[in-house]
Amino acid sequence: MKESELKISLIESMIPLLCLILLLSYNVFVFGDSAMDGSNQFILLLGASVGIFIGIRSGISFKKMINYVSSNLKSITGAILILLLVGSLSGTWLISGIIPSMIYYGLQVLNPNVFLPSCLVICAVISLSTGSSWTTSATVGIALIGIGKALGIPSGMVAGAVISGAYFGDKLSPLSDTTNLAPAVSNTDLFTHIRYLTITTIPTILVALIILSILNLFTEVNGSSENESMLNSIKDTFYISPFLFIVPIVVVFMIFKKTPPLIALFIGTVLGAVFALFFQIDTISQISGGNNNISDVYKVILNSITVETEIESGNKILNELFSSGGMKGMLNTIWLVICAMVFGGIMEAIGALKRISNFLLNIGKSTFSLFASTVGSCLTINLSASDQYLSIVIPGKMFSKAYEDKGLAPENLSRTLEDSGTVTSVLIPWNTCGAYQSGILGVGVLEYFVYAIFNWLSPFTTLFIAAINFKIKQLNKSV
Repeated sequence: MKESELKISLIESMIPLLCLILLLSYNVFVFGDSAMDGSNQFILLLGASVGIFIGIRSGISFKKMINYVSSNLKSITGAILILLLVGSLSGTWLISGIIPSMIYYGLQVLNPNVFLPSCLVICAVISLSTGSSWTTSATVGIALIGIGKALGIPSGMVAGAVISGAYFGDKLSPLSDTTNLAPAVSNTDLFTHIRYLTITTIPTILVALIILSILNLFTEVNGSSENESMLNSIKDTFYISPFLFIVPIVVVFMIFKKTPPLIALFIGTVLGAVFALFFQIDTISQISGGNNNISDVYKVILNSITVETEIESGNKILNELFSSGGMKGMLNTIWLVICAMVFGGIMEAIGALKRISNFLLNIGKSTFSLFASTVGSCLTINLSASDQYLSIVIPGKMFSKAYEDKGLAPENLSRTLEDSGTVTSVLIPWNTCGAYQSGILGVGVLEYFVYAIFNWLSPFTTLFIAAINFKIKQLNKSV
């Protein structure tokens, strides 16, 4: 959509976004953590309705707006299926003893005094190897949340460390989709982009590591005697063995070999169910009320995949950990993602995203202003379109010519897109990434926001580097 084709003003473009932010803020104030249960979803539809009203008033057909919404919803089909499979995977990995085994060995191996920085490093390594922050959270992230709860460390802190590490690895991995997308839309190559990313990414992750280490020192953890009690309860409830780690190793290996996530997660779910049949028949019997006939075992397995599963361990903390919502537990997240895509589709259809991006592009003429405009554009699209891919693609297309005109190498743009688009998506509750991470880790975005240090610090780092003009690469010049 060209500038001359835009039918709405900047003020009109901002109205739906401002209404959404105000209504969501009040809604979270009123409902608290339960806002995700449905009220936030309706607020997104209210925001979309404001956009529809402005669009119709400006002569944009309702059919055109619905077509944009339809296109948006089609684009998240894969993400919705992944969410469902993550729910099913968490269910079979619970009854198979995989997650309990991770918690059991994690309590023994991970030092409580350096638990938070350890979470960051572990997730960074896994994500760097697989190229997927989502897979990292759905596997080792869930286990680390469980271990953190057992140690008495606030879940928000643990989730922040997990997300910081997961997005660091995702951002630098050549296997990551966003790491490939950013240089593609900026007209640079992948490995030049990754090398240039390290200028902002390495200092940011080091700061996050230091702050989390300091927080860990001032966080009270449960004593060894309490841990011993939990270890005994886990062993009494499940068959615990390192052999169970074969399943997550297989899943991580498949992701590393670029197996489509849907296939990897489906195989992980099935393998979890098979391992449950072989290793946890006593636990299955407990869930089914002492019955081990084929139909009861079948029912327990299918319920773990699709609906709630709760396992009694005799320990209150562990009882909270040994529960899973299956596919059903992901429905609120899916509902939120769908409503967010409706709002984003309407904003794109009426030209609001384009108008806001154009405004940001024209704010200033200096090099720093260009970087700041890019950051602002990425954040705005993450807030309004609710999708990290759009926060890379739209500003990437919008600003590529401006960077070229300034004599700036395209990797300046690709790095800024990742620093402000990729990593901040998880900080917005109604964004697909924020909804996913909150849903899978069981921790609200507002709980982990402050502790996801790498994510919120990255945009500031890229602006600081631009402000001091440090290694800002020019066209046809080396760094």
